[in-house]
Amino acid sequence: MTDTLSHHLAQVAALTPDETAFTFVDHGTDLTGAAGSLTWKQLDDRVRRTARALRSAGAAGERVAVAAPQSLEYVVGFLAAACSGAIAVPLFPPSLPGHDEKLAAVLRDSSPAFLLTVEEQREPLTRFRAACGGPAGPRIVTERELARTPVGDGDDTGEPDPDDVAYLQYTSGSTRVPSGVVITHANACGNARQALEAYDIRRGRNRTVGWLPLYHDMGLVLAVVLPIVGHLPSVLMDPLAFIQQPVRWLRLLTRHPGAVTAAPNFAYDYCVQRVDAEERAELSLDRVAAMVNGSEPVAPGTLERFQAAFAPAGMKRTAMRPSYGLAEATVFVSASPAGEEPTVTSFDRRALGEGTARPLESSDERAVTELVACGRPTGQEAAVVDPATGRRQEDGTIGEIWLRGPNIGRGYWNQGERSEAVFRAVLDGDDEATPWLRTGDLGVWHDKQLYVTGRLKDLVIIDGTNHYPHDIEETVRTAHPAVRPHHIAAFSLATADGERLVVVAEHGRELAWSRPLAEEAARAVRSAVSARHGVAVHDFVLAAPGSVPRTTSGKVARGACRDRYLSGAWAADGNA
Repeated sequence: MTDTLSHHLAQVAALTPDETAFTFVDHGTDLTGAAGSLTWKQLDDRVRRTARALRSAGAAGERVAVAAPQSLEYVVGFLAAACSGAIAVPLFPPSLPGHDEKLAAVLRDSSPAFLLTVEEQREPLTRFRAACGGPAGPRIVTERELARTPVGDGDDTGEPDPDDVAYLQYTSGSTRVPSGVVITHANACGNARQALEAYDIRRGRNRTVGWLPLYHDMGLVLAVVLPIVGHLPSVLMDPLAFIQQPVRWLRLLTRHPGAVTAAPNFAYDYCVQRVDAEERAELSLDRVAAMVNGSEPVAPGTLERFQAAFAPAGMKRTAMRPSYGLAEATVFVSASPAGEEPTVTSFDRRALGEGTARPLESSDERAVTELVACGRPTGQEAAVVDPATGRRQEDGTIGEIWLRGPNIGRGYWNQGERSEAVFRAVLDGDDEATPWLRTGDLGVWHDKQLYVTGRLKDLVIIDGTNHYPHDIEETVRTAHPAVRPHHIAAFSLATADGERLVVVAEHGRELAWSRPLAEEAARAVRSAVSARHGVAVHDFVLAAPGSVPRTTSGKVARGACRDRYLSGAWAADGNA
Protein backbone atom coordinates (compact mmCIF):
# COMPACT_ATOMS: atom_id res chain seq x y z
CA MET A 1 0.00 0.00 0.00
CA THR A 2 1.23 3.48 -0.85
CA ASP A 3 0.58 5.12 2.50
CA THR A 4 0.39 8.78 1.54
CA LEU A 5 -2.32 11.42 1.75
CA SER A 6 -2.04 11.81 -2.03
CA HIS A 7 -2.67 8.12 -2.67
CA HIS A 8 -5.60 7.87 -0.26
CA LEU A 9 -7.25 10.96 -1.71
CA ALA A 10 -6.89 9.71 -5.27
CA GLN A 11 -8.26 6.32 -4.29
CA VAL A 12 -11.35 7.72 -2.57
CA ALA A 13 -12.02 10.15 -5.41
CA ALA A 14 -11.87 7.30 -7.92
CA LEU A 15 -14.20 5.07 -5.89
CA THR A 16 -16.88 7.63 -5.00
CA PRO A 17 -16.30 10.78 -7.08
CA ASP A 18 -19.74 12.29 -6.49
CA GLU A 19 -20.10 11.65 -2.76
CA THR A 20 -19.82 14.66 -0.47
CA ALA A 21 -16.38 14.81 1.08
CA PHE A 22 -16.03 18.03 3.08
CA THR A 23 -18.67 20.50 4.24
CA PHE A 24 -17.91 23.85 5.85
CA VAL A 25 -20.72 25.53 7.78
CA ASP A 26 -20.08 29.28 7.66
CA HIS A 27 -21.67 31.27 10.50
CA GLY A 28 -19.85 34.44 9.43
CA THR A 29 -22.09 35.05 6.45
CA ASP A 30 -25.22 33.43 7.89
CA LEU A 31 -25.92 33.30 11.63
CA THR A 32 -27.80 30.03 11.20
CA GLY A 33 -24.89 28.55 9.21
CA ALA A 34 -24.49 28.47 5.43
CA ALA A 35 -23.13 25.09 4.30
CA GLY A 36 -20.78 24.73 1.34
CA SER A 37 -19.47 21.35 0.21
CA LEU A 38 -16.95 19.62 -2.04
CA THR A 39 -17.35 16.15 -3.51
CA TRP A 40 -14.36 13.83 -3.50
CA LYS A 41 -13.74 14.51 -7.20
CA GLN A 42 -14.01 18.28 -6.76
CA LEU A 43 -11.59 18.13 -3.84
CA ASP A 44 -9.14 15.90 -5.70
CA ASP A 45 -9.25 18.11 -8.81
CA ARG A 46 -8.55 21.27 -6.84
CA VAL A 47 -5.80 19.64 -4.79
CA ARG A 48 -4.07 18.19 -7.91
CA ARG A 49 -4.29 21.49 -9.78
CA THR A 50 -2.88 23.48 -6.88
CA ALA A 51 -0.18 20.87 -6.17
CA ARG A 52 0.98 20.95 -9.81
CA ALA A 53 1.16 24.74 -9.71
CA LEU A 54 3.16 24.65 -6.48
CA ARG A 55 5.61 22.19 -8.00
CA SER A 56 5.88 24.38 -11.09
CA ALA A 57 6.66 27.34 -8.83
CA GLY A 58 9.49 25.42 -7.15
CA ALA A 59 7.77 24.36 -3.94
CA ALA A 60 8.93 20.71 -3.97
CA GLY A 61 11.12 20.10 -0.93
CA GLU A 62 10.32 23.55 0.48
CA ARG A 63 7.98 24.52 3.27
CA VAL A 64 4.56 25.86 2.32
CA ALA A 65 2.81 27.59 5.22
CA VAL A 66 -0.99 27.54 5.10
CA ALA A 67 -2.12 30.80 6.72
CA ALA A 68 -5.83 30.99 6.01
CA PRO A 69 -9.06 31.06 7.99
CA GLN A 70 -10.91 27.82 8.73
CA SER A 71 -12.57 26.97 5.40
CA LEU A 72 -12.69 24.53 2.51
CA GLU A 73 -9.85 26.58 0.99
CA TYR A 74 -7.72 25.67 4.01
CA VAL A 75 -8.39 21.96 3.44
CA VAL A 76 -7.44 22.29 -0.25
CA GLY A 77 -4.34 24.30 0.55
CA PHE A 78 -3.02 21.92 3.19
CA LEU A 79 -3.57 18.84 1.04
CA ALA A 80 -2.09 20.51 -2.04
CA ALA A 81 1.07 21.44 -0.14
CA ALA A 82 1.43 17.94 1.33
CA CYS A 83 0.70 16.23 -2.01
CA SER A 84 3.02 18.46 -4.06
CA GLY A 85 6.24 17.13 -2.57
CA ALA A 86 6.49 20.22 -0.35
CA ILE A 87 6.23 20.24 3.43
CA ALA A 88 2.99 21.81 4.64
CA VAL A 89 3.03 24.03 7.72
CA PRO A 90 -0.54 24.39 9.02
CA LEU A 91 -0.86 27.84 10.58
CA PHE A 92 -3.38 30.65 10.97
CA PRO A 93 -3.75 34.17 9.53
CA PRO A 94 -2.48 37.25 11.40
CA SER A 95 -6.13 38.13 12.06
CA LEU A 96 -6.24 35.52 14.85
CA PRO A 97 -6.22 37.73 17.98
CA GLY A 98 -3.36 37.45 20.43
CA HIS A 99 -1.12 35.09 18.47
CA ASP A 100 0.96 37.38 16.25
CA GLU A 101 4.12 36.59 18.21
CA LYS A 102 3.71 32.85 17.75
CA LEU A 103 2.94 33.21 14.05
CA ALA A 104 6.10 35.28 13.56
CA ALA A 105 8.18 32.80 15.56
CA VAL A 106 6.91 29.79 13.59
CA LEU A 107 7.56 31.52 10.27
CA ARG A 108 11.11 32.29 11.39
CA ASP A 109 11.64 28.69 12.50
CA SER A 110 10.13 26.97 9.46
CA SER A 111 11.40 29.49 6.82
CA PRO A 112 8.64 28.73 4.30
CA ALA A 113 9.15 29.53 0.64
CA PHE A 114 5.42 30.18 0.22
CA LEU A 115 2.53 31.49 2.28
CA LEU A 116 -0.65 29.92 0.90
CA THR A 117 -3.74 31.92 1.82
CA VAL A 118 -7.05 33.29 0.51
CA GLU A 119 -7.57 36.58 -1.35
CA GLU A 120 -8.96 38.51 1.62
CA GLN A 121 -5.89 37.65 3.71
CA ARG A 122 -3.31 38.70 1.12
CA GLU A 123 -3.05 42.31 2.33
CA PRO A 124 -2.97 41.48 6.07
CA LEU A 125 -0.28 38.85 5.39
CA THR A 126 1.72 41.31 3.27
CA ARG A 127 1.66 43.84 6.12
CA PHE A 128 2.52 41.14 8.64
CA ARG A 129 5.43 39.90 6.54
CA ALA A 130 6.76 43.47 6.25
CA ALA A 131 6.45 44.00 10.01
CA CYS A 132 8.44 40.81 10.58
CA GLY A 133 11.45 41.99 8.62
CA GLY A 134 10.72 43.75 5.37
CA PRO A 135 9.10 42.90 2.04
CA ALA A 136 11.42 39.98 1.31
CA GLY A 137 10.49 36.56 2.58
CA PRO A 138 8.00 33.88 1.64
CA ARG A 139 5.99 34.47 -1.50
CA ILE A 140 2.30 34.98 -0.76
CA VAL A 141 0.07 32.96 -3.09
CA THR A 142 -3.59 31.92 -3.28
CA GLU A 143 -5.28 28.94 -4.83
CA ARG A 144 -6.97 31.25 -7.34
CA GLU A 145 -3.64 32.72 -8.38
CA LEU A 146 -2.01 29.30 -8.67
CA ALA A 147 -4.91 28.09 -10.83
CA ARG A 148 -3.82 30.65 -13.46
CA THR A 149 -0.19 29.47 -13.36
CA PRO A 150 1.00 27.72 -16.56
CA VAL A 151 1.97 24.14 -15.69
CA GLY A 152 4.65 22.26 -17.57
CA ASP A 153 4.56 18.61 -18.65
CA GLY A 154 6.93 17.55 -15.88
CA ASP A 155 4.83 18.98 -13.10
CA ASP A 156 2.65 15.88 -12.73
CA THR A 157 5.67 14.04 -11.31
CA GLY A 158 6.95 14.31 -7.76
CA GLU A 159 4.29 12.35 -5.88
CA PRO A 160 5.44 11.92 -2.27
CA ASP A 161 6.57 8.64 -0.73
CA PRO A 162 5.31 7.36 2.64
CA ASP A 163 8.55 8.33 4.37
CA ASP A 164 8.51 11.86 2.95
CA VAL A 165 7.61 14.65 5.34
CA ALA A 166 3.96 15.65 4.95
CA TYR A 167 3.86 18.56 7.39
CA LEU A 168 5.34 20.25 10.42
CA GLN A 169 2.97 20.28 13.38
CA TYR A 170 3.91 23.14 15.65
CA THR A 171 3.05 22.37 19.25
CA SER A 172 0.63 24.65 21.02
CA GLY A 173 2.96 25.81 23.77
CA SER A 174 3.29 29.59 23.76
CA THR A 175 6.67 30.16 25.35
CA ARG A 176 10.20 30.29 24.05
CA VAL A 177 11.20 28.80 20.68
CA PRO A 178 8.35 27.02 18.87
CA SER A 179 8.81 23.34 18.12
CA GLY A 180 7.71 21.88 14.80
CA VAL A 181 7.15 18.12 14.96
CA VAL A 182 8.18 16.45 11.70
CA ILE A 183 5.26 14.26 10.55
CA THR A 184 5.64 11.94 7.56
CA HIS A 185 2.83 10.71 5.32
CA ALA A 186 3.17 7.28 6.92
CA ASN A 187 2.93 8.80 10.42
CA ALA A 188 -0.26 10.69 9.57
CA CYS A 189 -1.98 7.83 7.74
CA GLY A 190 -0.94 5.30 10.37
CA ASN A 191 -2.28 7.44 13.20
CA ALA A 192 -5.57 7.91 11.35
CA ARG A 193 -5.96 4.12 11.14
CA GLN A 194 -5.19 3.78 14.85
CA ALA A 195 -7.92 6.31 15.66
CA LEU A 196 -10.39 4.64 13.28
CA GLU A 197 -9.89 1.39 15.16
CA ALA A 198 -9.94 2.87 18.66
CA TYR A 199 -13.16 4.83 18.14
CA ASP A 200 -14.76 2.03 16.09
CA ILE A 201 -15.35 4.35 13.13
CA ARG A 202 -16.87 2.80 10.01
CA ARG A 203 -17.58 4.09 6.52
CA GLY A 204 -21.30 4.39 5.88
CA ARG A 205 -22.02 4.72 9.59
CA ASN A 206 -19.90 7.61 10.79
CA ARG A 207 -18.66 11.05 9.86
CA THR A 208 -16.47 13.58 11.64
CA VAL A 209 -17.92 16.85 12.92
CA GLY A 210 -15.76 19.52 14.49
CA TRP A 211 -14.76 23.08 15.22
CA LEU A 212 -11.18 22.52 16.38
CA PRO A 213 -8.67 24.68 14.47
CA LEU A 214 -7.11 22.94 11.47
CA TYR A 215 -3.69 24.19 12.56
CA HIS A 216 -4.09 22.14 15.76
CA ASP A 217 -3.00 18.49 15.76
CA MET A 218 -6.36 17.00 16.74
CA GLY A 219 -8.28 19.35 14.48
CA LEU A 220 -6.12 18.48 11.48
CA VAL A 221 -6.15 14.71 11.96
CA LEU A 222 -9.81 14.41 12.96
CA ALA A 223 -11.21 16.75 10.32
CA VAL A 224 -8.87 16.17 7.36
CA VAL A 225 -6.53 13.18 7.59
CA LEU A 226 -8.87 10.64 9.20
CA PRO A 227 -11.77 11.29 6.76
CA ILE A 228 -9.46 10.77 3.77
CA VAL A 229 -7.87 7.58 5.12
CA GLY A 230 -11.22 6.26 6.42
CA HIS A 231 -13.27 7.40 3.41
CA LEU A 232 -15.67 9.43 5.59
CA PRO A 233 -17.47 12.75 5.16
CA SER A 234 -16.20 15.63 7.27
CA VAL A 235 -18.24 18.58 8.56
CA LEU A 236 -16.39 21.69 9.77
CA MET A 237 -17.17 24.98 11.43
CA ASP A 238 -15.02 27.87 12.61
CA PRO A 239 -13.67 27.87 16.21
CA LEU A 240 -14.95 31.43 16.67
CA ALA A 241 -18.46 30.28 15.76
CA PHE A 242 -18.25 27.79 18.62
CA ILE A 243 -16.96 30.38 21.09
CA GLN A 244 -19.76 32.78 20.13
CA GLN A 245 -22.51 30.17 20.41
CA PRO A 246 -21.43 26.68 21.56
CA VAL A 247 -24.89 25.33 20.76
CA ARG A 248 -23.92 25.53 17.07
CA TRP A 249 -21.57 22.57 17.59
CA LEU A 250 -24.27 20.54 19.31
CA ARG A 251 -26.75 21.38 16.56
CA LEU A 252 -24.36 19.98 13.97
CA LEU A 253 -24.03 16.81 16.04
CA THR A 254 -27.82 16.60 16.10
CA ARG A 255 -28.06 16.98 12.30
CA HIS A 256 -25.36 14.44 11.47
CA PRO A 257 -26.02 10.94 12.86
CA GLY A 258 -23.00 8.83 13.69
CA ALA A 259 -20.87 11.91 14.38
CA VAL A 260 -17.38 11.55 15.84
CA THR A 261 -16.16 14.78 17.37
CA ALA A 262 -13.48 16.05 19.74
CA ALA A 263 -12.83 18.99 22.01
CA PRO A 264 -10.60 19.90 24.96
CA ASN A 265 -11.98 19.61 28.46
CA PHE A 266 -12.96 23.27 28.84
CA ALA A 267 -15.27 23.13 25.81
CA TYR A 268 -17.61 20.65 27.51
CA ASP A 269 -17.94 22.87 30.59
CA TYR A 270 -18.39 25.85 28.28
CA CYS A 271 -21.40 24.12 26.71
CA VAL A 272 -22.89 23.47 30.15
CA GLN A 273 -22.50 27.15 31.05
CA ARG A 274 -23.61 28.74 27.79
CA VAL A 275 -26.28 26.46 26.28
CA ASP A 276 -29.60 27.35 27.90
CA ALA A 277 -32.63 25.15 28.56
CA GLU A 278 -34.49 26.34 25.46
CA GLU A 279 -31.52 25.50 23.24
CA ARG A 280 -31.03 22.12 24.93
CA ALA A 281 -34.65 21.22 24.21
CA GLU A 282 -34.02 21.34 20.45
CA LEU A 283 -31.04 18.95 20.60
CA SER A 284 -30.96 15.22 19.92
CA LEU A 285 -27.60 13.73 20.88
CA ASP A 286 -28.59 10.07 21.11
CA ARG A 287 -26.96 9.26 17.76
CA VAL A 288 -23.57 10.83 18.53
CA ALA A 289 -21.02 8.02 18.15
CA ALA A 290 -18.11 9.52 20.08
CA MET A 291 -17.28 12.76 21.86
CA VAL A 292 -13.53 12.69 22.40
CA ASN A 293 -12.28 14.60 25.44
CA GLY A 294 -8.60 14.99 24.65
CA SER A 295 -7.41 17.34 27.36
CA GLU A 296 -4.93 15.68 29.63
CA PRO A 297 -5.81 15.09 32.37
CA VAL A 298 -9.56 14.90 31.71
CA ALA A 299 -11.57 16.39 34.61
CA PRO A 300 -14.06 13.96 36.19
CA GLY A 301 -16.34 16.82 37.19
CA THR A 302 -16.58 17.97 33.59
CA LEU A 303 -17.79 14.54 32.48
CA GLU A 304 -20.49 14.56 35.15
CA ARG A 305 -21.64 18.12 34.50
CA PHE A 306 -21.89 17.57 30.74
CA GLN A 307 -23.75 14.28 31.17
CA ALA A 308 -26.19 15.79 33.65
CA ALA A 309 -26.87 18.76 31.40
CA PHE A 310 -27.37 16.86 28.15
CA ALA A 311 -28.74 13.47 29.20
CA PRO A 312 -32.29 14.81 28.55
CA ALA A 313 -31.13 15.43 24.96
CA GLY A 314 -30.16 11.76 24.63
CA MET A 315 -26.46 12.03 25.49
CA LYS A 316 -25.11 8.55 26.32
CA ARG A 317 -22.33 8.08 28.85
CA THR A 318 -20.68 5.54 26.56
CA ALA A 319 -20.31 8.19 23.83
CA MET A 320 -17.91 10.23 25.97
CA ARG A 321 -14.39 8.97 25.17
CA PRO A 322 -11.59 10.27 27.43
CA SER A 323 -8.40 10.12 25.38
CA TYR A 324 -4.70 10.86 25.46
CA GLY A 325 -2.51 12.18 22.69
CA LEU A 326 0.18 14.64 21.71
CA ALA A 327 1.65 16.22 18.59
CA GLU A 328 4.88 14.22 18.84
CA ALA A 329 2.81 11.06 18.28
CA THR A 330 0.95 12.78 15.38
CA VAL A 331 -1.92 13.14 17.86
CA PHE A 332 -3.76 10.00 18.96
CA VAL A 333 -2.37 7.56 21.54
CA SER A 334 -5.14 5.96 23.59
CA ALA A 335 -8.87 6.13 24.34
CA SER A 336 -11.32 4.62 26.78
CA PRO A 337 -12.74 1.32 25.51
CA ALA A 338 -15.57 1.53 22.97
CA GLY A 339 -19.01 0.85 24.41
CA GLU A 340 -17.93 1.47 28.00
CA GLU A 341 -18.62 4.38 30.31
CA PRO A 342 -15.58 6.45 31.36
CA THR A 343 -13.69 4.98 34.31
CA VAL A 344 -13.12 7.40 37.21
CA THR A 345 -10.93 6.20 40.08
CA SER A 346 -10.30 7.85 43.45
CA PHE A 347 -6.65 7.74 44.48
CA ASP A 348 -5.00 8.64 47.77
CA ARG A 349 -3.79 12.20 47.23
CA ARG A 350 -0.82 11.92 49.56
CA ALA A 351 0.31 8.66 47.93
CA LEU A 352 0.03 10.24 44.47
CA GLY A 353 2.31 13.02 45.68
CA GLU A 354 4.81 10.35 46.67
CA GLY A 355 4.61 8.63 43.28
CA THR A 356 2.15 5.79 43.97
CA ALA A 357 -1.40 5.39 42.66
CA ARG A 358 -3.28 3.81 45.56
CA PRO A 359 -7.06 3.49 45.10
CA LEU A 360 -8.92 4.90 48.08
CA GLU A 361 -12.59 4.63 48.95
CA SER A 362 -13.20 7.67 51.07
CA SER A 363 -15.99 10.18 51.51
CA ASP A 364 -13.42 12.78 52.54
CA GLU A 365 -12.71 14.71 49.33
CA ARG A 366 -9.64 16.27 50.94
CA ALA A 367 -7.98 12.84 50.96
CA VAL A 368 -8.57 11.82 47.36
CA THR A 369 -7.77 12.85 43.81
CA GLU A 370 -10.09 11.55 41.12
CA LEU A 371 -8.50 10.62 37.81
CA VAL A 372 -10.10 9.54 34.54
CA ALA A 373 -8.69 6.52 32.70
CA CYS A 374 -7.61 6.94 29.08
CA GLY A 375 -7.77 3.27 28.14
CA ARG A 376 -4.96 1.50 26.33
CA PRO A 377 -2.96 2.53 23.26
CA THR A 378 -4.05 1.28 19.85
CA GLY A 379 -1.41 0.17 17.34
CA GLN A 380 1.47 1.48 19.45
CA GLU A 381 3.30 0.69 22.67
CA ALA A 382 3.25 2.69 25.89
CA ALA A 383 5.51 2.30 28.89
CA VAL A 384 5.56 4.14 32.22
CA VAL A 385 9.22 4.82 32.96
CA ASP A 386 11.34 6.26 35.73
CA PRO A 387 12.63 9.38 33.93
CA ALA A 388 15.88 9.36 35.90
CA THR A 389 16.90 5.74 35.27
CA GLY A 390 15.04 4.81 32.08
CA ARG A 391 13.61 1.72 33.78
CA ARG A 392 10.04 0.55 33.29
CA GLN A 393 7.88 1.16 36.37
CA GLU A 394 5.60 -1.39 37.97
CA ASP A 395 1.86 -0.96 37.66
CA GLY A 396 0.67 1.54 40.26
CA THR A 397 3.91 3.54 40.19
CA ILE A 398 3.90 6.97 38.52
CA GLY A 399 6.48 7.71 35.88
CA GLU A 400 6.98 9.36 32.52
CA ILE A 401 4.92 8.00 29.63
CA TRP A 402 7.11 6.70 26.79
CA LEU A 403 5.72 5.68 23.39
CA ARG A 404 6.79 3.66 20.39
CA GLY A 405 4.94 3.04 17.12
CA PRO A 406 4.52 3.95 13.45
CA ASN A 407 2.81 7.23 14.34
CA ILE A 408 5.76 8.73 16.23
CA GLY A 409 7.15 11.77 14.39
CA ARG A 410 10.75 11.98 13.24
CA GLY A 411 11.76 14.74 15.63
CA TYR A 412 11.66 18.51 15.95
CA TRP A 413 12.40 20.63 12.91
CA ASN A 414 15.98 21.98 13.05
CA GLN A 415 16.46 20.78 16.65
CA GLY A 416 18.80 17.82 16.29
CA GLU A 417 20.06 17.64 19.87
CA ARG A 418 16.62 17.98 21.44
CA SER A 419 15.17 15.49 18.96
CA GLU A 420 17.81 12.96 19.95
CA ALA A 421 16.91 13.35 23.63
CA VAL A 422 13.12 13.25 23.17
CA PHE A 423 12.50 10.95 20.19
CA ARG A 424 15.32 8.44 20.57
CA ALA A 425 15.19 7.37 24.18
CA VAL A 426 16.42 3.89 25.14
CA LEU A 427 14.44 1.85 27.65
CA ASP A 428 16.66 0.04 30.12
CA GLY A 429 16.67 -3.70 29.35
CA ASP A 430 14.85 -3.31 26.03
CA ASP A 431 16.27 -5.62 23.37
CA GLU A 432 14.54 -3.93 20.41
CA ALA A 433 16.46 -1.40 18.37
CA THR A 434 13.50 0.92 17.83
CA PRO A 435 13.80 3.92 20.15
CA TRP A 436 11.09 5.43 22.34
CA LEU A 437 9.48 8.86 22.52
CA ARG A 438 9.70 10.63 25.85
CA THR A 439 6.38 12.46 26.14
CA GLY A 440 7.12 14.63 29.17
CA ASP A 441 3.75 13.49 30.55
CA LEU A 442 3.40 11.69 33.84
CA GLY A 443 1.12 8.67 34.07
CA VAL A 444 0.43 5.36 35.72
CA TRP A 445 -0.96 1.95 34.80
CA HIS A 446 -3.85 0.87 37.00
CA ASP A 447 -6.23 -2.01 36.34
CA LYS A 448 -4.91 -2.33 32.77
CA GLN A 449 -5.69 1.29 31.87
CA LEU A 450 -3.47 4.34 31.46
CA TYR A 451 -4.08 7.34 33.71
CA VAL A 452 -2.39 10.65 32.88
CA THR A 453 -1.48 12.53 36.05
CA GLY A 454 0.13 15.68 34.63
CA ARG A 455 3.11 17.25 32.89
CA LEU A 456 6.59 16.57 34.23
CA LYS A 457 7.64 20.19 33.66
CA ASP A 458 4.51 21.56 35.39
CA LEU A 459 4.83 19.46 38.53
CA VAL A 460 4.68 21.60 41.69
CA ILE A 461 7.13 20.20 44.27
CA ILE A 462 6.75 21.76 47.73
CA ASP A 463 8.77 20.45 50.68
CA GLY A 464 9.52 17.25 48.79
CA THR A 465 5.88 16.46 47.95
CA ASN A 466 4.52 16.44 44.40
CA HIS A 467 1.37 18.41 43.65
CA TYR A 468 -0.38 18.36 40.29
CA PRO A 469 -1.30 21.87 39.12
CA HIS A 470 -4.57 20.83 37.48
CA ASP A 471 -5.66 19.33 40.81
CA ILE A 472 -4.94 22.60 42.62
CA GLU A 473 -6.63 24.59 39.84
CA GLU A 474 -9.79 22.51 40.20
CA THR A 475 -9.84 23.36 43.92
CA VAL A 476 -9.36 27.06 43.15
CA ARG A 477 -12.18 26.93 40.57
CA THR A 478 -14.77 26.25 43.26
CA ALA A 479 -13.16 28.23 46.09
CA HIS A 480 -14.83 31.59 45.34
CA PRO A 481 -17.51 32.75 42.89
CA ALA A 482 -15.27 35.52 41.55
CA VAL A 483 -12.85 32.97 40.04
CA ARG A 484 -13.36 32.40 36.31
CA PRO A 485 -13.38 28.64 35.54
CA HIS A 486 -10.65 27.29 33.23
CA HIS A 487 -8.67 30.54 33.45
CA ILE A 488 -6.48 29.54 36.39
CA ALA A 489 -2.77 28.74 36.55
CA ALA A 490 -0.96 27.13 39.48
CA PHE A 491 2.84 26.99 39.35
CA SER A 492 5.87 26.98 41.62
CA LEU A 493 8.59 29.55 42.05
CA ALA A 494 12.05 29.14 43.52
CA THR A 495 12.52 31.38 46.56
CA ALA A 496 15.16 31.72 49.23
CA ASP A 497 13.00 29.42 51.35
CA GLY A 498 12.59 26.79 48.63
CA GLU A 499 9.84 26.15 46.07
CA ARG A 500 6.59 28.00 46.76
CA LEU A 501 3.12 27.86 45.19
CA VAL A 502 1.67 30.77 43.20
CA VAL A 503 -1.86 30.87 41.82
CA VAL A 504 -3.11 33.32 39.19
CA ALA A 505 -6.84 33.29 38.46
CA GLU A 506 -8.91 35.57 36.27
CA HIS A 507 -12.08 37.07 37.69
CA GLY A 508 -15.38 36.86 35.80
CA ARG A 509 -16.00 39.30 32.99
CA GLU A 510 -19.11 40.57 34.75
CA LEU A 511 -17.06 41.74 37.77
CA ALA A 512 -14.95 44.82 38.36
CA TRP A 513 -11.65 44.27 40.17
CA SER A 514 -11.36 45.79 43.62
CA ARG A 515 -8.95 45.22 46.47
CA PRO A 516 -11.64 43.98 48.87
CA LEU A 517 -12.79 41.45 46.23
CA ALA A 518 -9.21 40.30 45.57
CA GLU A 519 -8.51 39.91 49.29
CA GLU A 520 -11.76 38.02 49.86
CA ALA A 521 -11.02 35.66 46.96
CA ALA A 522 -7.44 35.20 48.19
CA ARG A 523 -8.61 34.17 51.66
CA ALA A 524 -11.04 31.65 50.18
CA VAL A 525 -8.43 30.22 47.83
CA ARG A 526 -5.75 29.94 50.51
CA SER A 527 -8.18 28.20 52.84
CA ALA A 528 -9.42 25.74 50.20
CA VAL A 529 -5.94 24.85 48.92
CA SER A 530 -4.54 24.43 52.42
CA ALA A 531 -7.45 22.24 53.54
CA ARG A 532 -7.48 20.01 50.47
CA HIS A 533 -3.81 19.83 49.49
CA GLY A 534 -1.93 20.66 52.70
CA VAL A 535 0.12 23.37 51.02
CA ALA A 536 0.26 27.13 51.52
CA VAL A 537 -0.38 29.55 48.67
CA HIS A 538 2.64 31.84 48.65
CA ASP A 539 0.91 34.39 46.40
CA PHE A 540 -2.53 34.72 44.81
CA VAL A 541 -3.38 37.10 41.98
CA LEU A 542 -6.94 37.89 40.93
CA ALA A 543 -6.22 38.91 37.34
CA ALA A 544 -8.19 40.73 34.68
CA PRO A 545 -10.20 38.63 32.21
CA GLY A 546 -8.12 37.58 29.21
CA SER A 547 -4.76 38.13 30.92
CA VAL A 548 -3.89 34.51 31.76
CA PRO A 549 -1.92 33.27 28.70
CA ARG A 550 -3.40 30.44 26.67
CA THR A 551 -2.00 28.28 23.91
CA THR A 552 -3.40 28.35 20.36
CA SER A 553 -5.40 25.23 21.28
CA GLY A 554 -7.06 27.01 24.22
CA LYS A 555 -5.16 25.48 27.14
CA VAL A 556 -3.73 27.59 29.95
CA ALA A 557 0.00 28.12 29.32
CA ARG A 558 1.47 27.76 32.81
CA GLY A 559 5.05 28.49 31.71
CA ALA A 560 4.03 31.72 30.00
CA CYS A 561 1.93 32.59 33.05
CA ARG A 562 4.95 32.15 35.30
CA ASP A 563 6.98 34.40 33.00
CA ARG A 564 4.27 37.09 33.06
CA TYR A 565 4.11 36.91 36.83
CA LEU A 566 7.89 37.29 37.17
CA SER A 567 7.86 40.25 34.77
CA GLY A 568 5.43 42.08 37.07
CA ALA A 569 2.57 42.02 34.57
CA TRP A 570 -0.03 41.72 37.35
CA ALA A 571 1.54 44.13 39.82
CA ALA A 572 -1.26 46.65 39.20
CA ASP A 573 -3.85 44.04 40.16
CA GLY A 574 -2.37 43.90 43.61
CA ASN A 575 -1.08 40.56 44.81
CA ALA A 576 -3.05 39.20 47.72
